[in-house]
Amino acid sequence: MRPWAGLFAAGWIGLGAPALAAGPAPQAVTAPEAKARFAAFLETLRPDAEARGIAPRTFEAAFAGVTGPDPDVLARTRKQGEFARPVWDYLVGAVSTRRIALGQAKAARLAATLSAIEARYGVPRWVVLAFWGVESDFGASAGSVPTVRALATLAEARFRGTLFRDELLAALTILERGDITPARMTGSWAGAMGQVQFLPSSFLAHAVDFDGDGHRDIWNSEPDALGSIASYLKALGWNPALSWGYEVVLPAGFDLARYRENLSAFARRGVRRTDGKALPEAGVASLFLPGGLGGPVFLITDNFEVIRAYNTSDSYALAVGHLADRLGGAPTLAAPWPDKAPRLDKAGLQALQAGLAERGLYAGEADGRAGPKLREAVRRYQIAEGLPADGYATPALLERLRARP
Repeated sequence: MRPWAGLFAAGWIGLGAPALAAGPAPQAVTAPEAKARFAAFLETLRPDAEARGIAPRTFEAAFAGVTGPDPDVLARTRKQGEFARPVWDYLVGAVSTRRIALGQAKAARLAATLSAIEARYGVPRWVVLAFWGVESDFGASAGSVPTVRALATLAEARFRGTLFRDELLAALTILERGDITPARMTGSWAGAMGQVQFLPSSFLAHAVDFDGDGHRDIWNSEPDALGSIASYLKALGWNPALSWGYEVVLPAGFDLARYRENLSAFARRGVRRTDGKALPEAGVASLFLPGGLGGPVFLITDNFEVIRAYNTSDSYALAVGHLADRLGGAPTLAAPWPDKAPRLDKAGLQALQAGLAERGLYAGEADGRAGPKLREAVRRYQIAEGLPADGYATPALLERLRARP
Protein backbone atom coordinates (compact mmCIF):
# COMPACT_ATOMS: atom_id res chain seq x y z
CA MET A 1 0.00 0.00 0.00
CA ARG A 2 1.34 3.39 -0.89
CA PRO A 3 1.02 5.71 2.14
CA TRP A 4 -0.30 9.20 1.76
CA ALA A 5 1.69 12.09 3.18
CA GLY A 6 2.03 15.85 2.99
CA LEU A 7 -1.52 17.03 2.41
CA PHE A 8 -0.48 20.66 1.91
CA ALA A 9 0.79 20.89 -1.72
CA ALA A 10 0.76 22.84 -4.89
CA GLY A 11 -2.61 21.41 -5.74
CA TRP A 12 -6.02 22.53 -4.60
CA ILE A 13 -5.44 21.84 -0.92
CA GLY A 14 -3.18 24.81 -0.47
CA LEU A 15 0.47 25.09 0.54
CA GLY A 16 1.63 21.84 -0.88
CA ALA A 17 -0.19 18.52 -1.31
CA PRO A 18 -0.61 15.35 -3.18
CA ALA A 19 -3.30 17.21 -4.86
CA LEU A 20 -6.01 14.76 -4.00
CA ALA A 21 -8.46 14.61 -6.86
CA ALA A 22 -11.50 16.53 -5.83
CA GLY A 23 -14.50 14.44 -4.94
CA PRO A 24 -17.98 15.93 -4.61
CA ALA A 25 -18.16 18.42 -1.79
CA PRO A 26 -20.34 17.40 1.17
CA GLN A 27 -23.87 18.80 1.02
CA ALA A 28 -24.90 21.40 3.58
CA VAL A 29 -27.45 20.38 6.22
CA THR A 30 -28.93 22.09 9.28
CA ALA A 31 -26.88 22.13 12.49
CA PRO A 32 -29.18 19.72 14.41
CA GLU A 33 -29.20 17.31 11.46
CA ALA A 34 -25.43 17.50 11.19
CA LYS A 35 -24.96 16.71 14.89
CA ALA A 36 -27.39 13.80 14.76
CA ARG A 37 -25.68 12.33 11.71
CA PHE A 38 -22.29 12.82 13.28
CA ALA A 39 -23.29 11.05 16.49
CA ALA A 40 -24.70 8.16 14.47
CA PHE A 41 -21.47 7.96 12.49
CA LEU A 42 -19.41 7.69 15.67
CA GLU A 43 -21.53 4.77 16.82
CA THR A 44 -20.89 2.95 13.54
CA LEU A 45 -17.18 3.59 14.03
CA ARG A 46 -16.96 1.96 17.48
CA PRO A 47 -17.02 -1.68 16.34
CA ASP A 48 -14.29 -1.07 13.77
CA ALA A 49 -12.19 0.71 16.38
CA GLU A 50 -12.61 -2.12 18.86
CA ALA A 51 -11.66 -4.65 16.17
CA ARG A 52 -8.37 -2.76 15.77
CA GLY A 53 -7.62 -3.01 19.46
CA ILE A 54 -8.64 0.52 20.38
CA ALA A 55 -9.87 0.56 23.96
CA PRO A 56 -13.19 2.26 24.81
CA ARG A 57 -11.35 4.75 27.06
CA THR A 58 -9.12 5.75 24.13
CA PHE A 59 -12.15 6.17 21.87
CA GLU A 60 -13.95 8.34 24.44
CA ALA A 61 -10.88 10.48 25.09
CA ALA A 62 -10.32 11.01 21.36
CA PHE A 63 -13.86 12.31 20.82
CA ALA A 64 -14.27 14.24 24.07
CA GLY A 65 -15.82 17.55 23.10
CA VAL A 66 -16.21 16.54 19.45
CA THR A 67 -19.98 16.72 19.12
CA GLY A 68 -20.35 17.57 15.47
CA PRO A 69 -18.54 18.20 12.20
CA ASP A 70 -16.12 21.07 11.89
CA PRO A 71 -17.79 23.67 9.62
CA ASP A 72 -14.41 25.18 8.68
CA VAL A 73 -13.20 21.81 7.42
CA LEU A 74 -16.37 21.32 5.40
CA ALA A 75 -15.97 24.80 3.95
CA ARG A 76 -12.45 23.95 2.82
CA THR A 77 -13.76 21.00 0.81
CA ARG A 78 -15.87 23.45 -1.19
CA LYS A 79 -13.02 25.88 -1.86
CA GLN A 80 -11.15 23.90 -4.44
CA GLY A 81 -8.96 26.12 -6.58
CA GLU A 82 -10.13 26.39 -10.19
CA PHE A 83 -6.78 27.40 -11.65
CA ALA A 84 -3.45 25.66 -11.20
CA ARG A 85 -0.58 27.83 -10.04
CA PRO A 86 2.34 27.82 -12.47
CA VAL A 87 5.45 26.21 -11.07
CA TRP A 88 7.39 29.48 -11.03
CA ASP A 89 4.81 31.13 -8.78
CA TYR A 90 5.00 28.20 -6.38
CA LEU A 91 8.80 28.31 -6.26
CA VAL A 92 8.81 31.99 -5.24
CA GLY A 93 7.35 31.13 -1.84
CA ALA A 94 8.75 27.63 -1.42
CA VAL A 95 12.37 28.56 -2.17
CA SER A 96 12.64 32.06 -0.74
CA THR A 97 15.78 33.78 0.51
CA ARG A 98 14.36 33.73 4.03
CA ARG A 99 13.67 30.00 3.89
CA ILE A 100 17.15 29.22 2.57
CA ALA A 101 18.78 31.23 5.37
CA LEU A 102 16.57 29.63 8.01
CA GLY A 103 17.23 26.15 6.68
CA GLN A 104 20.98 26.67 6.71
CA ALA A 105 20.78 27.89 10.31
CA LYS A 106 18.79 24.76 11.20
CA ALA A 107 21.42 22.63 9.44
CA ALA A 108 24.19 24.14 11.57
CA ARG A 109 22.28 23.69 14.85
CA LEU A 110 21.18 20.12 14.06
CA ALA A 111 24.40 18.98 12.36
CA ALA A 112 24.98 15.97 14.61
CA THR A 113 21.39 14.77 14.26
CA LEU A 114 21.45 15.18 10.50
CA SER A 115 24.74 13.28 10.24
CA ALA A 116 23.21 10.39 12.17
CA ILE A 117 20.13 10.43 9.92
CA GLU A 118 22.29 10.38 6.80
CA ALA A 119 24.25 7.43 8.16
CA ARG A 120 21.12 5.44 9.02
CA TYR A 121 18.89 6.14 6.02
CA GLY A 122 21.19 7.29 3.22
CA VAL A 123 19.18 10.46 2.52
CA PRO A 124 21.18 13.71 2.27
CA ARG A 125 20.60 16.27 5.01
CA TRP A 126 19.71 18.96 2.48
CA VAL A 127 16.91 16.82 1.07
CA VAL A 128 15.53 16.06 4.53
CA LEU A 129 15.69 19.74 5.47
CA ALA A 130 14.00 20.74 2.21
CA PHE A 131 11.01 18.49 2.92
CA TRP A 132 10.82 19.91 6.44
CA GLY A 133 10.95 23.46 5.08
CA VAL A 134 8.31 23.00 2.39
CA GLU A 135 5.94 20.95 4.55
CA SER A 136 5.89 23.13 7.67
CA ASP A 137 8.45 25.93 7.32
CA PHE A 138 10.80 23.94 9.58
CA GLY A 139 8.07 23.26 12.12
CA ALA A 140 6.71 26.79 12.39
CA SER A 141 3.55 26.12 10.37
CA ALA A 142 2.57 22.57 11.26
CA GLY A 143 -1.16 23.31 11.53
CA SER A 144 -3.37 23.65 14.59
CA VAL A 145 -6.56 21.84 13.53
CA PRO A 146 -7.43 18.92 15.88
CA THR A 147 -6.71 15.85 13.76
CA VAL A 148 -9.45 13.62 15.12
CA ARG A 149 -12.13 16.23 14.57
CA ALA A 150 -10.90 17.02 11.05
CA LEU A 151 -10.74 13.37 10.00
CA ALA A 152 -14.10 12.57 11.60
CA THR A 153 -15.70 15.48 9.74
CA LEU A 154 -14.35 14.29 6.39
CA ALA A 155 -15.08 10.63 7.14
CA GLU A 156 -18.68 11.25 8.17
CA ALA A 157 -19.22 13.33 5.02
CA ARG A 158 -17.69 10.49 2.97
CA PHE A 159 -15.39 12.98 1.30
CA ARG A 160 -13.08 10.94 -0.92
CA GLY A 161 -15.02 7.77 -0.15
CA THR A 162 -13.56 5.72 2.70
CA LEU A 163 -10.09 7.30 2.69
CA PHE A 164 -10.66 9.51 5.70
CA ARG A 165 -12.54 6.85 7.68
CA ASP A 166 -9.48 4.63 7.33
CA GLU A 167 -7.22 7.50 8.34
CA LEU A 168 -9.42 8.23 11.35
CA LEU A 169 -9.06 4.65 12.54
CA ALA A 170 -5.30 4.94 12.02
CA ALA A 171 -5.29 8.12 14.13
CA LEU A 172 -7.11 6.27 16.92
CA THR A 173 -4.48 3.54 16.70
CA ILE A 174 -1.75 6.15 17.22
CA LEU A 175 -3.57 7.41 20.30
CA GLU A 176 -3.94 3.86 21.61
CA ARG A 177 -0.19 3.33 21.28
CA GLY A 178 0.47 6.46 23.31
CA ASP A 179 2.72 8.43 20.96
CA ILE A 180 0.64 11.58 21.39
CA THR A 181 -2.44 12.80 23.24
CA PRO A 182 -5.65 13.89 21.50
CA ALA A 183 -5.09 17.53 22.49
CA ARG A 184 -1.60 17.56 20.95
CA MET A 185 -2.55 15.63 17.80
CA THR A 186 -2.98 18.55 15.41
CA GLY A 187 -2.26 19.39 11.79
CA SER A 188 -3.98 20.48 8.60
CA TRP A 189 -7.70 20.64 7.87
CA ALA A 190 -7.32 17.43 5.82
CA GLY A 191 -5.69 15.43 8.62
CA ALA A 192 -1.99 15.73 7.73
CA MET A 193 -0.12 15.89 11.00
CA GLY A 194 2.81 17.62 12.60
CA GLN A 195 6.02 19.07 11.23
CA VAL A 196 6.19 16.49 8.42
CA GLN A 197 2.50 16.51 7.47
CA PHE A 198 2.02 12.74 7.57
CA LEU A 199 -1.43 11.28 7.38
CA PRO A 200 -1.97 8.79 10.22
CA SER A 201 -1.39 5.76 7.99
CA SER A 202 1.97 7.19 6.92
CA PHE A 203 2.83 7.84 10.54
CA LEU A 204 2.11 4.24 11.50
CA ALA A 205 4.22 2.94 8.62
CA HIS A 206 7.17 5.33 8.66
CA ALA A 207 7.44 7.58 11.72
CA VAL A 208 10.46 6.85 13.93
CA ASP A 209 11.56 7.60 17.48
CA PHE A 210 14.91 9.08 16.51
CA ASP A 211 15.55 10.87 19.82
CA GLY A 212 14.99 7.61 21.73
CA ASP A 213 12.46 8.88 24.27
CA GLY A 214 9.99 6.07 23.61
CA HIS A 215 7.55 8.12 21.51
CA ARG A 216 7.35 8.88 17.81
CA ASP A 217 6.68 12.59 18.09
CA ILE A 218 6.51 14.40 14.74
CA TRP A 219 4.77 17.33 16.42
CA ASN A 220 7.39 18.48 18.91
CA SER A 221 10.61 16.51 18.40
CA GLU A 222 12.86 17.80 15.63
CA PRO A 223 14.95 14.58 15.54
CA ASP A 224 11.79 12.47 15.24
CA ALA A 225 10.40 14.72 12.49
CA LEU A 226 13.62 14.67 10.47
CA GLY A 227 14.23 10.97 11.02
CA SER A 228 10.67 10.19 9.96
CA ILE A 229 11.11 12.09 6.68
CA ALA A 230 14.28 10.13 5.92
CA SER A 231 12.67 6.83 6.96
CA TYR A 232 9.79 7.47 4.57
CA LEU A 233 12.06 8.45 1.68
CA LYS A 234 14.20 5.35 2.15
CA ALA A 235 11.07 3.18 2.08
CA LEU A 236 9.97 4.96 -1.12
CA GLY A 237 13.24 3.98 -2.78
CA TRP A 238 15.57 6.97 -2.44
CA ASN A 239 18.85 6.23 -4.25
CA PRO A 240 21.79 7.73 -2.31
CA ALA A 241 23.98 7.59 -5.43
CA LEU A 242 21.86 10.11 -7.36
CA SER A 243 20.60 13.65 -7.04
CA TRP A 244 16.94 14.42 -7.71
CA GLY A 245 17.94 16.16 -10.94
CA TYR A 246 20.03 18.81 -12.66
CA GLU A 247 19.29 22.05 -14.52
CA VAL A 248 20.82 21.70 -17.98
CA VAL A 249 21.32 23.44 -21.31
CA LEU A 250 20.40 21.62 -24.51
CA PRO A 251 22.51 21.96 -27.66
CA ALA A 252 21.01 23.40 -30.83
CA GLY A 253 18.90 20.93 -32.77
CA PHE A 254 18.55 18.57 -29.81
CA ASP A 255 16.12 15.70 -30.44
CA LEU A 256 13.52 16.05 -27.67
CA ALA A 257 11.84 12.81 -28.70
CA ARG A 258 14.73 10.90 -27.07
CA TYR A 259 13.90 12.16 -23.61
CA ARG A 260 14.79 9.25 -21.31
CA GLU A 261 18.15 7.49 -21.25
CA ASN A 262 21.39 7.18 -19.32
CA LEU A 263 22.94 10.36 -17.96
CA SER A 264 26.14 9.46 -19.78
CA ALA A 265 24.18 9.27 -23.05
CA PHE A 266 22.75 12.75 -22.48
CA ALA A 267 26.29 14.03 -21.93
CA ARG A 268 27.45 12.47 -25.19
CA ARG A 269 24.56 14.22 -26.96
CA GLY A 270 25.85 17.59 -25.76
CA VAL A 271 23.64 18.20 -22.73
CA ARG A 272 25.49 20.29 -20.12
CA ARG A 273 24.74 21.26 -16.54
CA THR A 274 24.24 24.99 -16.00
CA ASP A 275 26.57 24.97 -12.99
CA GLY A 276 29.47 23.78 -15.12
CA LYS A 277 29.84 20.43 -13.37
CA ALA A 278 29.89 17.14 -15.26
CA LEU A 279 26.82 14.94 -15.42
CA PRO A 280 27.25 11.66 -13.53
CA GLU A 281 28.13 8.70 -15.71
CA ALA A 282 25.76 6.30 -13.94
CA GLY A 283 21.99 6.57 -13.65
CA VAL A 284 18.96 7.11 -15.86
CA ALA A 285 17.21 10.44 -16.27
CA SER A 286 14.36 12.09 -18.18
CA LEU A 287 13.99 15.54 -19.66
CA PHE A 288 11.61 17.76 -17.72
CA LEU A 289 10.56 21.15 -19.12
CA PRO A 290 7.97 22.49 -16.64
CA GLY A 291 7.75 25.79 -18.54
CA GLY A 292 8.28 24.38 -22.02
CA LEU A 293 11.23 25.29 -24.22
CA GLY A 294 10.99 28.88 -23.02
CA GLY A 295 11.99 28.04 -19.46
CA PRO A 296 14.51 26.07 -17.41
CA VAL A 297 15.29 22.52 -18.58
CA PHE A 298 16.01 19.70 -16.16
CA LEU A 299 17.20 16.13 -16.22
CA ILE A 300 15.27 14.38 -13.45
CA THR A 301 16.20 11.02 -11.96
CA ASP A 302 14.10 8.38 -10.25
CA ASN A 303 14.64 10.31 -7.00
CA PHE A 304 12.35 13.01 -8.42
CA GLU A 305 9.63 10.37 -8.54
CA VAL A 306 10.42 9.48 -4.92
CA ILE A 307 9.72 13.09 -4.00
CA ARG A 308 6.48 12.94 -5.99
CA ALA A 309 5.47 9.81 -4.09
CA TYR A 310 5.60 11.92 -0.91
CA ASN A 311 3.46 14.51 -2.63
CA THR A 312 2.18 14.05 -6.16
CA SER A 313 2.63 17.62 -7.42
CA ASP A 314 5.37 18.38 -9.97
CA SER A 315 5.68 21.87 -8.50
CA TYR A 316 6.16 20.43 -5.03
CA ALA A 317 8.82 17.98 -6.20
CA LEU A 318 10.74 20.67 -8.05
CA ALA A 319 10.51 22.99 -5.03
CA VAL A 320 11.87 20.33 -2.68
CA GLY A 321 14.69 19.46 -5.07
CA HIS A 322 15.69 23.05 -5.79
CA LEU A 323 15.45 24.04 -2.11
CA ALA A 324 17.71 21.12 -1.21
CA ASP A 325 20.26 22.35 -3.75
CA ARG A 326 20.07 25.95 -2.51
CA LEU A 327 20.46 24.87 1.11
CA GLY A 328 23.60 23.04 0.06
CA GLY A 329 25.04 26.19 -1.52
CA ALA A 330 23.99 25.83 -5.17
CA PRO A 331 23.04 28.95 -7.16
CA THR A 332 19.56 29.90 -8.24
CA LEU A 333 18.21 28.60 -11.54
CA ALA A 334 20.12 29.90 -14.53
CA ALA A 335 17.28 30.12 -17.06
CA PRO A 336 14.34 32.53 -16.63
CA TRP A 337 10.73 31.34 -16.42
CA PRO A 338 8.22 32.22 -19.18
CA ASP A 339 5.98 33.95 -16.66
CA LYS A 340 4.27 36.13 -19.29
CA ALA A 341 3.46 33.29 -21.68
CA PRO A 342 -0.20 32.23 -22.01
CA ARG A 343 -1.07 29.03 -20.19
CA LEU A 344 -3.98 26.67 -19.83
CA ASP A 345 -6.31 26.91 -16.85
CA LYS A 346 -7.93 23.86 -15.30
CA ALA A 347 -10.74 23.76 -17.87
CA GLY A 348 -8.22 24.00 -20.69
CA LEU A 349 -6.14 21.18 -19.26
CA GLN A 350 -9.26 19.06 -18.93
CA ALA A 351 -10.16 19.75 -22.56
CA LEU A 352 -6.65 18.80 -23.63
CA GLN A 353 -6.80 15.57 -21.64
CA ALA A 354 -10.15 14.71 -23.22
CA GLY A 355 -8.88 15.46 -26.71
CA LEU A 356 -5.76 13.36 -26.23
CA ALA A 357 -7.87 10.55 -24.77
CA GLU A 358 -10.01 10.53 -27.93
CA ARG A 359 -6.82 9.88 -29.87
CA GLY A 360 -5.78 7.06 -27.58
CA LEU A 361 -2.88 9.05 -26.16
CA TYR A 362 -4.16 9.74 -22.65
CA ALA A 363 -5.68 7.27 -20.22
CA GLY A 364 -7.19 8.41 -16.97
CA GLU A 365 -9.46 11.01 -15.47
CA ALA A 366 -9.64 14.45 -17.07
CA ASP A 367 -8.72 16.10 -13.78
CA GLY A 368 -7.09 19.27 -15.10
CA ARG A 369 -3.70 18.47 -13.57
CA ALA A 370 -0.50 18.82 -15.57
CA GLY A 371 1.33 15.83 -14.14
CA PRO A 372 3.58 13.17 -15.71
CA LYS A 373 0.67 11.30 -17.30
CA LEU A 374 -0.42 14.36 -19.28
CA ARG A 375 3.19 15.26 -20.01
CA GLU A 376 3.76 11.86 -21.59
CA ALA A 377 0.55 12.12 -23.63
CA VAL A 378 1.50 15.59 -24.90
CA ARG A 379 4.93 14.31 -25.91
CA ARG A 380 3.41 11.46 -27.88
CA TYR A 381 1.09 13.88 -29.65
CA GLN A 382 3.92 16.30 -30.40
CA ILE A 383 6.08 13.52 -31.82
CA ALA A 384 3.21 12.32 -34.02
CA GLU A 385 2.66 15.88 -35.28
CA GLY A 386 6.34 16.61 -35.87
CA LEU A 387 6.45 19.25 -33.12
CA PRO A 388 9.23 19.82 -30.57
CA ALA A 389 8.43 17.19 -27.93
CA ASP A 390 8.83 19.24 -24.76
CA GLY A 391 5.72 17.72 -23.14
CA TYR A 392 4.39 21.15 -22.20
CA ALA A 393 0.65 21.80 -22.44
CA THR A 394 -0.12 25.21 -24.00
CA PRO A 395 -3.19 27.00 -25.37
CA ALA A 396 -1.66 26.73 -28.86
CA LEU A 397 -1.40 22.97 -28.51
CA LEU A 398 -5.06 22.72 -27.46
CA GLU A 399 -6.11 24.87 -30.43
CA ARG A 400 -4.13 22.64 -32.78
CA LEU A 401 -5.77 19.56 -31.32
CA ARG A 402 -9.23 21.09 -31.79
CA ALA A 403 -8.48 22.16 -35.33
CA ARG A 404 -7.22 18.72 -36.43
CA PRO A 405 -9.88 16.22 -35.30
